Amino acid sequence: MTKTMRMVDHRPGGSAECLRLIEVELPTPGAEDVLIKVAFAGVNRPDVLQRSGNYPPPPDASPFLGLEVSGEVVAVGEAVQGLNAGDMVCALTPGGGYAEYCCAPAAHCLPVPDGLSLAQAAALPENYFTVWTNLFERGHLTRGETLLVHGGSSGIGLTAIQLANQFGVRVLATAGSEDKLAACRAAGASVTINYREEDFVEVVRQQTKSAGVNMILDMVGGSYIQRNIDSLALEGRLAQIAFLEGSQVELNVMAIMLKRLTFTGSTLRARPKADKASIATALQTHVWPLLEEGRCLPIIHSTFPLDQASQAHHLMESSKHIGKIILEVAS
Repeated sequence: MTKTMRMVDHRPGGSAECLRLIEVELPTPGAEDVLIKVAFAGVNRPDVLQRSGNYPPPPDASPFLGLEVSGEVVAVGEAVQGLNAGDMVCALTPGGGYAEYCCAPAAHCLPVPDGLSLAQAAALPENYFTVWTNLFERGHLTRGETLLVHGGSSGIGLTAIQLANQFGVRVLATAGSEDKLAACRAAGASVTINYREEDFVEVVRQQTKSAGVNMILDMVGGSYIQRNIDSLALEGRLAQIAFLEGSQVELNVMAIMLKRLTFTGSTLRARPKADKASIATALQTHVWPLLEEGRCLPIIHSTFPLDQASQAHHLMESSKHIGKIILEVAS
């Protein structure tokens, strides 16, 4: 095995043009980690935030970009059980995925689902971990309920629509153009809302006969937060996973009391390793069988070679994509 590898470096940070390839030594897996020869790496908005200096990694994480990969296990730590060199996996990583090799906790690795390509597998971890834990674990979303997904044409949005639809939930989704709304409908949204032309609060009121939706998955924040609260039904839940408009707002929270609402949310990267391992187990039990049946598949917008990571970030920042952006590492 080679002793060095190519990796995308973003330091000291800034615009997408700061991304460059460097040559570094291969990382060494810890006792509970595996070393993966990366085939593809997912590009996510937290990568853009980290690159620009607005999302520092946890102290025990890699300082480099890349939160999900797919590829071949080439080495395992001494305490690893159940994974061996030669296994094909996708993994939620602690960073460092924009590279030819990457370490990840073995407990955060999942087998590549039968029938999926390595490119598709690289599009799974960050979105599916995030959606599963926020909708079904924290949000207790159940069959027969109604869900509103903001940013429906994003990778996370389309994942949320598909999974909720498969588990018997009626989905409403917002997006900003007809092609994005069409993607939401194709994923299983029964009602789509063009946020540039329609007031989602009014559409929710009409569609639910003033009852409100049972749950909202929001990555916008800002002015949406009060409107989300106004759109929830009795015992409704709001899960906040990002803040495109900002996190500091003035709210009238009386409706939280009167409607007995739950306002929750989470970030994935900072959660304990045991939490992420538990999510991985739940996904393998409840979601991987769906993927192997050809359902709830990730939607990939475009793939860039590793040395074009800056172009991938420009596309992410433009918000013109529908679904996932992927880096091809192994040629």
